Amino acid sequence: MSHLQNLLLDTLLGTKHVDSAALIKLQERTLCVASPGFSVMPNDVKTLVNGYAKNPLQTRREGLYFKEKDYKCVRADDYSLYAKNENTGVVVVKTQLYLLVATYTEGMCPSICVEATEKLGEYLRRKGN
Repeated sequence: MSHLQNLLLDTLLGTKHVDSAALIKLQERTLCVASPGFSVMPNDVKTLVNGYAKNPLQTRREGLYFKEKDYKCVRADDYSLYAKNENTGVVVVKTQLYLLVATYTEGMCPSICVEATEKLGEYLRRKGN
C-alpha cells in the first residue's frame, strides 16, 4: 500500500465520517489512489476537474453530476467544492498536484468529513503536493 493510500485510509476513513476517498492527478486527469471499493470513472474525473476549470460560481449554480447522481453545490471556490444529494455528499479539495475527493453517506457527519478532507488538503499543500 502506498504512502498516499495510507494517508487516505488513516486520516479520512479513520474518522468514520468518510465513506470513500480518492486522489486524482490534476495534470494527467487520472486516478492516483483510492480507498478500497471506490472506483472513480474517467467521466467522473473529468467532471471534478472541470468543476475547478469553470468559474466557481457557475459550478455552484449548475451543481455537480458525480457517480451517476446529481449533487447540489453548497460551496465552490478556487480550493474547495462541496456538494450534497439528500443525506450523501462529496467534498473535493484542490492542491497543487491533486484533487482530494471524499464522500459521506447517511448517518455520517458532513462537517467532520469536510474538516478531515480540508486538513489533509492543507497538509498536502504544505508538502508541495
